[in-house]
Amino acid sequence: MGLLDDLRTSRRRTGYRVAGQVSPDTSAATDDTQPALLFIPDISGFTRFIEEAEHPQAPHLVADLLEILVEANIMDLEVAEIQGDAVLFYRLGEPPSVKELVEQCRRIFLDFQNYLRLVARDSDSELSAALLDSGMTLKIVTHYGRVSVAQIRQFTRLLGHDVIVVHRLLKNTISGSEYVLMTEGYLRTQDPAEVTSCFSWTRLQDSVATYEYIGEVRYRYAYLTPLRLLLDETSAAADQNGLARRCAVKVRRMLPVSAAAALRLISNFRLRPRWMQGVTAAYYDVTKAARPGTSYKLDLYNGQIDLQAVQSIVAQDHIEHVEKVSHFRLFPNALLFYYLEAVDTQNCLITVEFRYGHIASPTRLIRRGQLRRVRRWLGHSLRNLSQLGAPVPEV
Repeated sequence: MGLLDDLRTSRRRTGYRVAGQVSPDTSAATDDTQPALLFIPDISGFTRFIEEAEHPQAPHLVADLLEILVEANIMDLEVAEIQGDAVLFYRLGEPPSVKELVEQCRRIFLDFQNYLRLVARDSDSELSAALLDSGMTLKIVTHYGRVSVAQIRQFTRLLGHDVIVVHRLLKNTISGSEYVLMTEGYLRTQDPAEVTSCFSWTRLQDSVATYEYIGEVRYRYAYLTPLRLLLDETSAAADQNGLARRCAVKVRRMLPVSAAAALRLISNFRLRPRWMQGVTAAYYDVTKAARPGTSYKLDLYNGQIDLQAVQSIVAQDHIEHVEKVSHFRLFPNALLFYYLEAVDTQNCLITVEFRYGHIASPTRLIRRGQLRRVRRWLGHSLRNLSQLGAPVPEV
C-alpha cells in the first residue's frame, strides 16, 4: 500500500470517529460509505442583493441570514459546510420521517422570512429597499443516499456520488424560488400516504432532472409560499383561523424616565449587568458605537448568549428597539422587542416582547416551565431597569 493509500485510509477512519457510528449495512464495508440525509437550504436572490445593495451592512445581513438557517436546526443535523448562500446539513443513519422533515422545512422558512420582514420594516432604509428589490427567499433540497465522511485537517468533508447529486439539484427546472425538493432517494424510505398527508397544505408535483455524468434524477417538489400565512405580520382572517399564533412572552412596566432616556439605558451594553436579571458580564467592542448591526455577548446564569442590535425606530408616538438573540439553547432564533411609549416628559411605558420560533424540547412540561422562567426573567429585569432609572433621592 502506497503513501497516498495510507493517507486515504487514515482520513476514512477519522471520518468514522467524527461521525460516531458505522453503517449497519455490511455491504458498506467495501466502500466506506454510510447512509445519510443531505439537506441544503439555499438563499434565492442572494447574488442580486450583494451586487445591488450599496450599503455597508449588506454583507452582515447575509451573515445573519446564514446564522438564522443554522439556528433553525431542529432535527439534530450537522453542518458540513457553508457555501456562500447555502448551508449543507447532513444526518447519518436512518432517514427522518416526512413529518419531521416538513416541520424542519417549516421552521427554517418561517425563521428566515420573519427576520427578512423585520429588517424590511424600516421603509426609509436603503438596505430595506435593496432587500425588497432582491426578492430574497429560500429553497430547500433534500436527498437520502450514501456518503463518505473524511477528516481533512480540522475540517469534516462529505464525499461521494450522492453529495454531487444534491448539489446539482440546486440547479433545476422548477419555476419560482421558494420550494422544498425531495428526491426519489428520500421518498422511497417513506410511506406514500404519509407523504401526501404531511403536504396537505400545498401541492406535491413530480419532476425529473437530467445531468451530465449523473443521468436522470427523479424528485417531487412543493411550493413553500402557503407558509407565508404563518408569518408574524398576517392578516386578521388568518389570525382568526388560528394560523398566525405568535410564539411570544410579553411583559410591561412603567419607567420613571423619558422614552429617549429609556432607550439610552437599554442600548448601553455596559449597563446590562446592572439591570438584566442573571447577567454577570457583557463583552463588546468599545470602539464601536451602539448602532444596528453591533453585536455583543452576555454571561447569563451558567451560560453565554450572543445578541445583536437589529433595529431602532424612533417614531413620533413610540420608540422600538429590536435585538436578535443567538445561542439561546432552548429558544433558537429568538428576538427581543423593546417598545417605549411616552406617558409624559419624565415617565414612559415599556413593553418587552420575547419572540421565539420554537422551544427546543419535545416535552410539554419542560416547554411550559421554560416559558414561565422567561416571563419571570423579563419581569425581574424590568423591575431592575426601573430602579436603575429612578432619580436619586436628595439627602
